[in-house]
Amino acid sequence: MHVTAEAIVCAVRPHGEHGVVARLLTAGDGLLAGYVRGGRSRRLRPVLMPGNVVAAEFRARSEEQLASLTVELTHSRAALHAEPLPALAIEWATALAAATLPEGHPYPRVHAALAGLLDAIEAAPAARGWAGALARYELLLLAELGFGLDLASCAGGGGAEDLAFVSPRSGQAVSRAAGAPYADRLLPLPRFLIAGGEADWAAVRDALRLTGFFLTRDLLTGRAAAALAGRERLMDRIARLAGA
Repeated sequence: MHVTAEAIVCAVRPHGEHGVVARLLTAGDGLLAGYVRGGRSRRLRPVLMPGNVVAAEFRARSEEQLASLTVELTHSRAALHAEPLPALAIEWATALAAATLPEGHPYPRVHAALAGLLDAIEAAPAARGWAGALARYELLLLAELGFGLDLASCAGGGGAEDLAFVSPRSGQAVSRAAGAPYADRLLPLPRFLIAGGEADWAAVRDALRLTGFFLTRDLLTGRAAAALAGRERLMDRIARLAGA
């Protein structure tokens, strides 16, 4: 096994006295793990930060063996880790990929969405500029892993032009008219997830509550559930911005 690729750093954990195991997301080979000798050194710690882009080289004698990994920084987002909301978003978005994607399977759309989200976090002057993209990234990841929501038609046979809820059982959208009698049992569907455009903080909060329900139920179970702690910290801050 020999892979050289540009990759996004998604997760890093200590391994041994000085090394780390890093999980990186590549466009062509998906999520890959490798052991970085000296990964906790003063030189490599700033390189192996979630959200950074690195030139990576993985080498292993077999597919079953943990690869040795060398990295060279190509784009740093270290400065964003000093800003509370961007730092939480980067931590969560990268941890989600590391916790849910099977290793060695390419997901180019997920890679592109994560790269685009990280670029938006870096470029936007305020968090409102990228918060909606975070919800869309979560929707895409659910779809790519086989748990996509149907936001194109109404589960109750109502009109598709005024979809306002999502059924927590089926993951299908429900129109405002059909869902009104059962609103307390349905999940709100923010309009921007269908029509695009900008979203206020209340809509972002509702979108992330929607995606969070299905992520928690369908993907973040067992050992992967540990990633939810980072999402809860992010949601607490967004709820305060939304005033609820």
